[in-house]
Amino acid sequence: MRGAAADIAVIGMSCRFPGVQNLDEFWHLLLDGRSTVGTFPEQRAADSRHRSHPDADTLDSGSFFDSVDGFDAEFFGTSPAEAAAMDPVQRLGLELAWEAVEDARIPAGALAGREIDVVVGAGPSGYELLRKLSGSDQDDHYAALGSSGALIANRISSLFDVRGMSFCADSGQSSSLVSLALTCERISAGAIDMAIAGGVHLIVDAAAGSGLANLGALSPDGRCFTFDERASGFARGEGGAFVLLKRLDLAVADGDHIYAVVRGWGVGSGGSTTRMPDPSPTGQAAAVRSALERAGVGFDAIDYVEAHGTGTRLGDPAEIAGLREAFGDTARSRPLTIGSVKTNVGHLEPAAGIVGFVKTALCLDRAHLVASLNFDSPNPAIPGFQDDFDVPRAARPWPDEPDRPRRAGVSAFGMGGTNAHVILEQAPTAPEADTRVPDSTGRLVPWVLSARSEPALREQAARLKGLVAADPSLTATDVGHSLVTTRAPFEHRAVILGGSREDSLTGLDLIATGGDSAQAVRGAATGPAGPVVFVFPGQGSQWLGMGRQLYAESADFARAVDECEQALAPYVDWSLAEVLTGAESAASLDRVDVVQPALFAMMVSLARVWRSLGVVPDAVVGHSQGEIAAACVSGALSLQDAARIVALRSRALTDLAGLGGMSAVAATPEWVEERLEQWTGRLSVAAVNGPASVVIAGDDEALDQFAASASADEVRVRRVKVDYASHSHHVERIRDRLLEDTAAVSPRESAVRFHSTVTGGPLDTRALDGSYWYDNLRSMVRFGEVVEDLMRDQGGVFVEVSPHPVLQVAMEEAADALPTPPLVVSTLNRRDGSAGRILTSLAELHVRGVPVNWRTVFAADRPRRVALPTYAFQRQRYWLTAPAVTAESPAAQPARPGAGAADLVSESAVLTLVCAETATALTAKGAGLTGADLEARATETFKRLGFDSSMAVGLRNRLNALAGVRLPATVAFTYPTPQALAAHIHSLIAPEASAAPETAAETSLESHTDDDLYALIDGGYT
Repeated sequence: MRGAAADIAVIGMSCRFPGVQNLDEFWHLLLDGRSTVGTFPEQRAADSRHRSHPDADTLDSGSFFDSVDGFDAEFFGTSPAEAAAMDPVQRLGLELAWEAVEDARIPAGALAGREIDVVVGAGPSGYELLRKLSGSDQDDHYAALGSSGALIANRISSLFDVRGMSFCADSGQSSSLVSLALTCERISAGAIDMAIAGGVHLIVDAAAGSGLANLGALSPDGRCFTFDERASGFARGEGGAFVLLKRLDLAVADGDHIYAVVRGWGVGSGGSTTRMPDPSPTGQAAAVRSALERAGVGFDAIDYVEAHGTGTRLGDPAEIAGLREAFGDTARSRPLTIGSVKTNVGHLEPAAGIVGFVKTALCLDRAHLVASLNFDSPNPAIPGFQDDFDVPRAARPWPDEPDRPRRAGVSAFGMGGTNAHVILEQAPTAPEADTRVPDSTGRLVPWVLSARSEPALREQAARLKGLVAADPSLTATDVGHSLVTTRAPFEHRAVILGGSREDSLTGLDLIATGGDSAQAVRGAATGPAGPVVFVFPGQGSQWLGMGRQLYAESADFARAVDECEQALAPYVDWSLAEVLTGAESAASLDRVDVVQPALFAMMVSLARVWRSLGVVPDAVVGHSQGEIAAACVSGALSLQDAARIVALRSRALTDLAGLGGMSAVAATPEWVEERLEQWTGRLSVAAVNGPASVVIAGDDEALDQFAASASADEVRVRRVKVDYASHSHHVERIRDRLLEDTAAVSPRESAVRFHSTVTGGPLDTRALDGSYWYDNLRSMVRFGEVVEDLMRDQGGVFVEVSPHPVLQVAMEEAADALPTPPLVVSTLNRRDGSAGRILTSLAELHVRGVPVNWRTVFAADRPRRVALPTYAFQRQRYWLTAPAVTAESPAAQPARPGAGAADLVSESAVLTLVCAETATALTAKGAGLTGADLEARATETFKRLGFDSSMAVGLRNRLNALAGVRLPATVAFTYPTPQALAAHIHSLIAPEASAAPETAAETSLESHTDDDLYALIDGGYT
């Protein structure tokens, strides 16, 4: 079988060698013609007795890591004891497999449950010597898991939760290429669609190479002189490489980046054609012919062969003889270019084949041949070498052959005769992408990062900043899209919200240094976020042009608005789109029969936007008319029924105009109820929103009398800007009309829990008939009670779905009374009606663990998946230690500390913090003030500085996080200046050092004539 369904794409690769951490560093090593060969680090010696061996210098020569004891046990979910017991080849294999999957731009979770093979070539590292020397072999119940070679593949299969074949191959030095060929066979046969193949090699015990030294296989000076007259053996090397393979047709369909295509492979044994362990040219030639036959190409079509190329006296001549035997009967008219990566990184023995494979795939992908080092004059044991072969001595472009793809072969031969050869071909030309939307300018673009630990998160940010800063071709949308589509989410999270490339880089820098801001949101999803509660306020959140920007930016919002307009059309004589976008010809929001349907449409459409972003409510709560939107969003009412209720009910309210009113009272419900006894039958409680937030309604004259009486007791009362009295006896005048208008409503059962602010608890949504909607307008709104019960019993997160947050402070006050306050976020506000404002709240939800759909944000831009830095493992030392070497404990070393807390020992230091954070909040509003500016104005009120209520809550949240205190949502009203707030915070941090009395609780940010605070308290209650 031939064609894309039989061919195999290489879509992900990883590697690690001494001084080389990733593919890019490996490529630059190859391009620059450098070598990693050095000497075995003295501090790594498991047993210093090997120094007495006559070939000690040879054993110590090679390509060795400085240390192999580091491992990120937390990332891989491994206990310290098990991590110490694991052979380091298992640890390296886990890391490289993870990096290969990330390099393939596939989130690890996408592999779970699939039939994907994992096949690894590896051999013993010598860690068993340490197990014996340390005595852990006597009582370590992890020893069997740590020493088994099979566990390398099995651990990787467990890591990704894949269900295909899991196998560790050992065919000597050909092990990893045999592993790859085996997976290719399985993919080609249709058994699987994808496979992970690789090889790892580490040398814990340098003395274990003494057998190779005695055999004369090791180079005395630690270098491989492949095909050169100086060939005298190979240099041992450490490291490994992994690849992710996928059926070619699927890779093309999925738009994967394809490094190269595996066209053919051959594996066979030399049998008894030579004596053990001499290489068999005939056996090698047979493997090459088999690979060519499977690929359906002749040897004359092969441009380059990555040779096994050990530089041994017998190996090089035998390999050349085998190649000549394989192409001797072809009409090849040009020399074959050959090279060996062993001259760069040494011989990685079981991992050698996969290392050569990765080198060759990179060369094909980047259309370059690289130097094979240490070649001056050909080995005299190979006659006519230069007639048939060419060894590159410097990097050069791959020769371009018209109408023919670049092709190469890769060889790996095992001591004892198991030979493998693979044919690689240039990847097919990707189809031209559709015309792409230019990169965003001005609007916020989220970059979503996550890690298993706080230090790893900071390093992830630093790595990404380095990548983006160095490559101007990377667009913000491509980077953002790739972060959310190619990386697995972890518990430590950050979202950078940048309006420009510079903003995003600044945000990355802030996360990398342990900070955050309004544009760089951080958090930890340490457990289930709990139910998502959508909260819909009543009247009061409206503002002119409240839907203008989002109508232009969000197709989901615009579609929902258009649907609402159609549903309202039978009942209104004005244009909903004109009202929401603030058109000059629009009907006035001062009309109750306009503002209530308009707010309903806004809330329903904003809920649609939240759903498009993956935020789906588990429960809904509505305040007064907000219950109509809540019932519609929950599915209890059709859009048509909900539109009928809100339109006809708001029209009926016009009959009550001028007959009464409403007032907000900053007092407890008990105090208000007691005072209202003087006006029985004329005034009543309309809404209870919180412990000290009540709205009363009734006759105008009685409201004035109540206000005068409350003023004498220094209780704040303010009239709400409406000329009717909802939730009072006045509503009874329109009872029959409302019941008639809503008689045709057909409520239905909903899977989303509906918490009624009429009954004060959960309600079967089939009860939401016409009579309920009369009760909703007539009865007291029990919002505070419902929210407090929900927060106390279920926790969760609360999303106020409105054009401006009017219930946030009430909910924050309820949250503050709990040991673990739930998260409260808003949607839009009067300062910002853009999609970016929603993304800021989405970021807050995401970092707390709420499932969201970031992909929606990028869908319209048609972005690409681009390569990103792989995971920043936070390695600690896990090692079995022989007492004669060191007295260190075999347990892991203590974790590195995270970022230190701010130094807030003095009140002036706290003031500096408060002013800096105040400046950050004001900068988002365009104030352009610095912390130093604000320290000079520290006695001015936050109101005068430009704060509104939502900014005050945001400042409280940031100061809580940075100062490690618990401040109430109203703290910026109680302590109305930066100086007063700093003094209060300092008293909480160091009460013994603060002699200044606290500001009186009744001190307010506002004067009694200022509307803003009262708007916060009484908005949304009708």
